[in-house]
Amino acid sequence: MHLAGQRAERQALRDESDHAREQLSLYSGNLRALIDRFRALPAVLALDPEIRSLLRSAVDNQQQHLLNLKLERMNRAAGSTTLELLDRTGLAVAASNWRLPTSYVGHNYGFRPYFSETRAKGSGRFYGVGVVSGIPGYFLASAVQGDAGEFLGAMVVKLEFPELEQEWAQRSDLILVSDARGVVFIANQPGWRYRELQPISAEHRAEMAATRQYDKQPLAPLIHRTLTTLGDGSRLARVDGPGGTADYLWESLPLPSEGWTLHLLRTPQGAASSARAASLAAGGAWLALFFLGLFLHQRWRLARIRQRSREELERLVEQRTADLRAAQDGLIQAAKLAALGQMSAALAHEINQPLTALQMHLASLRLMLDNGQLEQARKALGRHDELLRRMAALTGHLKTYARKTPGGLRECVELGGVVDKSLQLLAPNLRDARVRISQALSVPAWVSGDAIRLEQVLVNLLRNALDALADQPDPQLWINLRREGDAWHLDVADNGGGIAEADLPQVFDPFFTTKPAGAGLGIGLAVSYAIVHELGGTLKAANRGAGAVFSLCLPVDKTREETP
Repeated sequence: MHLAGQRAERQALRDESDHAREQLSLYSGNLRALIDRFRALPAVLALDPEIRSLLRSAVDNQQQHLLNLKLERMNRAAGSTTLELLDRTGLAVAASNWRLPTSYVGHNYGFRPYFSETRAKGSGRFYGVGVVSGIPGYFLASAVQGDAGEFLGAMVVKLEFPELEQEWAQRSDLILVSDARGVVFIANQPGWRYRELQPISAEHRAEMAATRQYDKQPLAPLIHRTLTTLGDGSRLARVDGPGGTADYLWESLPLPSEGWTLHLLRTPQGAASSARAASLAAGGAWLALFFLGLFLHQRWRLARIRQRSREELERLVEQRTADLRAAQDGLIQAAKLAALGQMSAALAHEINQPLTALQMHLASLRLMLDNGQLEQARKALGRHDELLRRMAALTGHLKTYARKTPGGLRECVELGGVVDKSLQLLAPNLRDARVRISQALSVPAWVSGDAIRLEQVLVNLLRNALDALADQPDPQLWINLRREGDAWHLDVADNGGGIAEADLPQVFDPFFTTKPAGAGLGIGLAVSYAIVHELGGTLKAANRGAGAVFSLCLPVDKTREETP
């Protein structure tokens, strides 16, 4: 329980630390954006030809007045706090605050680090308390150089952060900014400003006094010690602050471009409660383990029983699945034979016609042979061969259609050929019904499937269309085969009056039929739907114009497509 509490408390602190780190990054971005906005301003102003010309010689009162007015306008346009111009000795010859009692004009700032740094390197920066105004600010300076590159003076912009501190003051967290020596110079709560986060050597104190960085501001140490280190720049610390001793989640983020460090101090909220909850949970877990050991053996026995039951159930499911598949294959075959039975009269008539013609031709052939007309008899034999081939093709196609094929058979099938064979089977019925057929076939249309079962689907669709056209004065049938994307679409449409809207959702249900009793069992469309679904396609019914349309969609067999 103790270890669980410790781990939960540490994890809660890490989570809060991650959130605090994100907040600190936002504050850092705000501060950088404020400084970067004015970082280039002194360098740009230092290029002003008028300023460079005035610094080459002594500045008289008139020139100084015009320069003060110019800096005042520039400062107002830029939005900075103060602009000042120093000559080569560090004397302020002009400033934007020349009208105020705290004007910088006439004061020498050669002792400030930003001036000596600018003289040596061309630019400088420094945060300190104003010698004249007593208001702290950040000084950014850039050298004003002559044509030969000689140092003529420095253009300085001062930035103060009252609005930033006011915005941060609305936050519940403590937000501090310290310099390279660890002195807090920006804080969102006044009591934390000008605090030393680390001991300062005598040498650094003397340097701070010489530059008057925190002029007339008493510095006091901020006593703190680390309780737990959570990661890089993150720790739990006990701090003796202005309001008393308290524990804070302390996040620090360096600002290398300025040499500062941004700090966020937050009172931990959920760490203690998380530790208590984890301790209780650990105790409950150990207690549960104790009771768990009492019935593990029983659970093991129950698991073995379940395993045997599962194996038995899987065996039964496999057996029932095989039975269902056999029943489905039988149903498909029964539907096929039922269709053949319904077409038997027309097929018998179709076969009887060539048989009658063959009988008549044989009688004529006997007469020719009796009369010795051998040449005429030889020519008549060609007609006999044609009739025999016609009957052989029809009976052979009937045998193929009636054959029982196993479920799951896949072969490359040309859909246009399936349409032709289906029309041949129904040719007598179509002629008797005087149906006008319009075909628009885009061939070859290669699909993967079972040719005989696809033929059964087409025969069912065509027979349904024939039944619908039975009482129509001008029966018409449209067959359209087209490709759309990676699928072939086959539409069988008629002008037989269509399907009632209430019956459309049920047309593919088993044993549903709108035909009169004895005219059908209602399994043809159900079997067709199952066949198409097994082949990975879809079969839909809808009304179009004066009749119904059945749409068959099958994926393209790309193995037979020609390579471009």
